[in-house]
Amino acid sequence: MIALAFLPLAIWIFLLFGRGMFWLARDRDDFNEPAEPKTWPSVTAVVPARDEADVIARSIGSLLAQDYPGAFNVILVDDQSSDETSAIARTLPSQERLTIVGGSSRPAGWTGKLWAVRQGIAQAGTPDYLWLTDADIAHAPENLRKLIARAESGKLVLVSLMAKLHCKSFAEKLMIPAFVFFFDMLFPFALVNRPKNSTAAAAGGCMLVKRDALERAGNIDAISREIIDDCALGRAMKRQGPIWLGLTNRSVSIRPYEGLGEIRRMIARSAYAQLHYSPLELAGTVFGMSLLFVAPLVAAIFASGLAQIAGALAWLAMAIAFVPMLRFYKLSPLWGAVLPVIGILYTAFTFDSAIQFWRGRGGMWKGRAQAIRA
Repeated sequence: MIALAFLPLAIWIFLLFGRGMFWLARDRDDFNEPAEPKTWPSVTAVVPARDEADVIARSIGSLLAQDYPGAFNVILVDDQSSDETSAIARTLPSQERLTIVGGSSRPAGWTGKLWAVRQGIAQAGTPDYLWLTDADIAHAPENLRKLIARAESGKLVLVSLMAKLHCKSFAEKLMIPAFVFFFDMLFPFALVNRPKNSTAAAAGGCMLVKRDALERAGNIDAISREIIDDCALGRAMKRQGPIWLGLTNRSVSIRPYEGLGEIRRMIARSAYAQLHYSPLELAGTVFGMSLLFVAPLVAAIFASGLAQIAGALAWLAMAIAFVPMLRFYKLSPLWGAVLPVIGILYTAFTFDSAIQFWRGRGGMWKGRAQAIRA
């Protein structure tokens, strides 16, 4: 019992002082902002959309309202929507900047989103940058200027922002900050942003990509079957040059999660893909999550002596680590005390992701089961 109590404490101490100090949430686009360039490169935004009538006006509207001084256009790829996605987009102002492309059927070996993105890129021509963003993300008017300033200043081939997710309901407050916290733990932003470190990732809601570097990487075709397409793109782009990933308040998710069940589906869609569809990696993940979150809770409540103290300290360490992310989402630090419970839920959702894959429903999104074993 003492060993099981002290090992999680040692791991949490390492996480607090190693892993690029990820938990401090210091990699943000409003920290250390670079100066704007003297000349503004051309940019085309590509937005894949499937049945997004409820959010498309706000998301595309936010793109058309960008105060970008250079050449800028928006391509909306309607991925065979069954609702009024395209019709609503056609009612928006600044139509001269907007092109709407009717998406064709998805070929074998492609996920739906990436095939839509591929069609948009084919339509874009040869801009200096491609801005890949989602149909449920709204952007502040200055966002593109800030993205370009960072890319040009650092000679970056990819700048990606972790869009601020919707976080108002109880279920969202319980699960959403932890989602970003776990992502940052797995792919510490500080390490992603170091050119000589192999850690690479991106966040699909907002990715500014140097077009010629993307072509050198094999274009979107190189990651055509990836469920976790943003991180796959991050890896591909970092082989071409430096990349940057950070938190932001300038890109926000505008679709709420309707309860814990919807958050479970969001996590289950890709969790098993992150484990390469491997039962062995799944077993290791369940063990690791149990060690990190369940063992301290059990030791703090049911053990005695040194084991109880170690469990309580590990619980305290994880709660402290969670505080900066809670502050970013403007939530009470007291939510940190329930991180063990949150960890248990994420473990259960990861196991559910494997079950969905085994049932032939892996990567389920917009009515499509897209998981493809490599």
